[in-house]
Amino acid sequence: MNAPRLPRDTAPAAAAAPVSRPAQIPVRLTVNGRPEEVLVPPRSQLAEILRDRLDLTATHLACEQGVCGACTVMMDGRPVRSCLTFAADCDGAEVETLEGWQGDALMERLRAAFARNHALQCGFCTPGMLATARDLVARLDSDDEARIRNELSGNLCRCTGYVGIVAAIREVIAERDAAGIAPAGAPPPPEAPAPGFAPFEPA
Repeated sequence: MNAPRLPRDTAPAAAAAPVSRPAQIPVRLTVNGRPEEVLVPPRSQLAEILRDRLDLTATHLACEQGVCGACTVMMDGRPVRSCLTFAADCDGAEVETLEGWQGDALMERLRAAFARNHALQCGFCTPGMLATARDLVARLDSDDEARIRNELSGNLCRCTGYVGIVAAIREVIAERDAAGIAPAGAPPPPEAPAPGFAPFEPA
């Protein structure tokens, strides 16, 4: 005996839902003195803009958690971790990377001091290290070793043990002082946001 046939479902198959792409935002910034405009998803990081959109690959990516400092660049006069800085926070910013310091007198002195003091080996951390070192030489009022080591704590180097890096920075600070060049000092801190409403905060 034949089994009864089940009625065929004649309803049309549901159309596949279109894949939604994340919205993109325009980001206008100045990189190494050149105005740039890119269209990126809001969650893009500054490192992605520099490397993937502007082809500035001296900015290295390693931990991508803001720990190692290999991605350090200068933004509005302050060193930042470009792997953690969102694109939306870069609009209107001025960014400096290692490529932008070609011919910069201070960076040339630092490069020479790094070479003399064997302050690099594999070189992966070097772009971020040089960005931080340039900020220190321009800003610190003395070549105090403990202060320099503390300021370098956000830049990791697995090769050198930091001895040559610290020596190179101290050497260039001494050259700066001998030339009678005053340190620039720290830039003013960014304005603090207005305090929000906190209903459970004790009076």
